[in-house]
Amino acid sequence: MDKEPIQNEMSRLLARLPDVPVASNFTARVMQAIDLEEARSRRSRWSFAWHAFLPRATAAVLALSITGLTVQHYRLDAHRSTMAKNVALVAGTPMPSVETLKDFDAIQRMSRPTRADDELLALLQ
Repeated sequence: MDKEPIQNEMSRLLARLPDVPVASNFTARVMQAIDLEEARSRRSRWSFAWHAFLPRATAAVLALSITGLTVQHYRLDAHRSTMAKNVALVAGTPMPSVETLKDFDAIQRMSRPTRADDELLALLQ
């Protein structure tokens, strides 16, 4: 089909349409709409998609919190188990006799490492 008869027909139909009065601020409104669309376009390029990020961040924080609480519970349980084993071990060993405990201070003093007397060594040289 040839485009020229269609264009001629459209031109003829458009010429028959009556002139419509245009608002006095038509140009200002068109320019304002263009500015608004450009601002939206700039914002969409540079803005962060919070509606997509927030649920993912919430899920990640929740998963990390659950993992942390699980690890903490495991470590606390392991610590309690170790403490119970140590208490059972201490409870199972016999206590020293009363005579040994009477001499505890003397035994403890004997087990302390002694230092060389630096002043006496200096006098000997």
